[in-house]
Amino acid sequence: MNPVVHTPAVPATGPQTTAGTRTATLAGGLGRLARPDQWPKNVIVICVPLLDPLAWNRAALAGLGRAIVAFTLASVLVYVLNDLVDRRRDADNPARWHRPIASGQVSPRAATLFAGAVAALLVTLLTLQTAATGWPVAAYLLLNLAYSLGLKHVPLLDVFLVAAGFVLRLTYGYLATGTTIPGWLLTAVFTLCLLLILGKRRQELNATGGVHRPALRGYTVALTEQLMQLSATLTAGSYLLYLRDEAPLGEYASTAVVVLTPMAVFGLFRYLQLVLVHDAGGNPVRTLVRDPALVTNTALWAALSGGLLIAARSQW
Repeated sequence: MNPVVHTPAVPATGPQTTAGTRTATLAGGLGRLARPDQWPKNVIVICVPLLDPLAWNRAALAGLGRAIVAFTLASVLVYVLNDLVDRRRDADNPARWHRPIASGQVSPRAATLFAGAVAALLVTLLTLQTAATGWPVAAYLLLNLAYSLGLKHVPLLDVFLVAAGFVLRLTYGYLATGTTIPGWLLTAVFTLCLLLILGKRRQELNATGGVHRPALRGYTVALTEQLMQLSATLTAGSYLLYLRDEAPLGEYASTAVVVLTPMAVFGLFRYLQLVLVHDAGGNPVRTLVRDPALVTNTALWAALSGGLLIAARSQW
């Protein structure tokens, strides 16, 4: 049974006030539909190429800026599509019935028009780029179209497709800056995303028993925990190989391996602790940015990484 949604009464002060209130409500609903709280992950992933000092120039930074805007628009399109397709299922989900379309705050027609406007902006932006640079956006949209229309209900494949979306973001960032794409770093990002997504699946299993997401019927809590541990191991190994073989650190590569690897491993351990012990992980972005230990560790890792990169570049 659908939950009863209580909406505040609108003061009867005349048709103009009512129309204004409806417009404000619609605008707020469209804002939530775009999920701005998820946009930081576009910025973080696409800006990873800044680890390469060759990307420290005006043209590369401008390319990164365009890439962030393009992928943010693409992700908004995906969010709208998902909410349109899942609106009836979301309405029966105690954790999602409040979403703008499922709750009736935004009608399907208004959401479709909003998606059309976003698509027009995205196409305009992509016309300023070459196909060799912009193809990850098209691939991301096609992948998510297939995901929304059915592949998200296939266990295991669902988490691989979501993780692949982050790899496309990272690839786009490197193409936008014109720098070499490091294979081991792509692998590390892919397996890290698997870890985060599996943590979310585990929390969903604990919260709902898998009733509201068909793909969860192919998981158990024990399976997600084992897959999380495997993903964390692969992430640590791939990152270590990136530092040793591909990072633009010159003679500081060995120092980076010794100094940065413990921080990366601690971050993975802490995330596993938060998910497996404290039952976090339902919102990976929130978990990563609100835990003091993770934030402090990440800040130290970023500072040391930046220092090593600057020291390496000074020798060129």
